[in-house]
Amino acid sequence: MGRYRSPGKPGSNYISPTGKKRLQEELQYLWRVKRPEVTRAVSEAAAQGDRSENAEYIYGKKQLREIDRRVRYLTRRLEILTVVDQFPADTSRVFFGAWVTVVDESDRSRTFRIVGPDEFDMHPDYISIDAPIAKALLKKQEGDEVVVVTPGGEKIYQVVAVRYQTII
Repeated sequence: MGRYRSPGKPGSNYISPTGKKRLQEELQYLWRVKRPEVTRAVSEAAAQGDRSENAEYIYGKKQLREIDRRVRYLTRRLEILTVVDQFPADTSRVFFGAWVTVVDESDRSRTFRIVGPDEFDMHPDYISIDAPIAKALLKKQEGDEVVVVTPGGEKIYQVVAVRYQTII
């Protein structure tokens, strides 16, 4: 069996200025700090002799491949991202960057912010714009009900509040 993996569905290309800055900082760290450190360690391990049984050399080469893969990904990703640094014209509706409060059938309230797929791990209340609930909420406004299909069945949410804060 080969290593081929079919390409995944492309995600949204939206990102906040903070998210883009974080990706740029990661790219700079990997390229200017981490990769030179690992390269130095690999060359020191290679100087010790037999490379076929040298665990430090083998592990270092593996680390370099992982770093290079991530650098390629970040470089390509940063080229196609669209930075959203303004509020939408209609702030009563849910769009990228909105803080949305919803209530489910059990009257449990939940508030989250809709962000890009590259930044939803920055905060526990962030969800990706590609998530099923975010897709269902887009263009909705206060009072609207949305049905979200989950693996456990359909869930109904009511939009209680939509707000936008300064985009950083």
